[in-house]
Amino acid sequence: MDLGITEKRALVLASSRGLGLGIAEALVAEGAHVLLTGRNAGALAAEAARLTAAGPGKADFAVADMAAPDAVATLHAAAMDRLGGIDILVNNTGGPAPGPITATDGAAWTDAFALMVERVIAMTNAALPGMRAQGWGRILTLTSSGVEQPIPNLGMSNTLRAALLGWSKTLASEVAADGVTANILLPGRIHTTRVDELDAAAAKRQGKSVEEIATASRATIPMGRYGTVAEFAAVAAFLVSAPASYVTGAKFRCDGGMIRAI
Repeated sequence: MDLGITEKRALVLASSRGLGLGIAEALVAEGAHVLLTGRNAGALAAEAARLTAAGPGKADFAVADMAAPDAVATLHAAAMDRLGGIDILVNNTGGPAPGPITATDGAAWTDAFALMVERVIAMTNAALPGMRAQGWGRILTLTSSGVEQPIPNLGMSNTLRAALLGWSKTLASEVAADGVTANILLPGRIHTTRVDELDAAAAKRQGKSVEEIATASRATIPMGRYGTVAEFAAVAAFLVSAPASYVTGAKFRCDGGMIRAI
């Protein structure tokens, strides 16, 4: 299938590694011009060069810390300079440290909200005028399986990522007539560094080996394995594609059947 995004301009947040990088790679493979973002300039430069060499699209990068108050302005300016505009926005952020929800204080909530919710909304608001003016745009926001089936010891993430569901659904209705779609994509246990970190934290907390934790985790997934970044990125690429023009205000899972809710 031709996804119809050749030469489309994509800003992918938190894309120096993991799911963000995987999505960027999938978009470049479809011919898009992608702006990678993150805090590690060396990693971003290396990955941008690798993706561009692979083609047929190309990748640039911009260094920014989404926790910083000026991150949105910095990234929007970089997208205007290096892409010339934003056709596709993939919202992706890191998550808070694991821990019981009762052990978090007000400052931690404020900082996490700014990173995981406020910056996502502000980045989207910055990209929307150009999308609406041209009558075409794609907004895809990554959250977590925890918004449907809360993940133990990730209370802050479960809470804050759930806020983006109501926001995205409301936004979709407001911009649909302008040719802009807004959707949510939930990863299950996709094998990334973040999943390895969570498994390691669980192993330490429970006094078990990391492999014991991973084996038990895989046993809860009907497919019996963790997903790959490429599998997840393929779903994301379709949702920001031209053929997905009538898909908006929706929430999708890429989880191997892990989430038990209907």
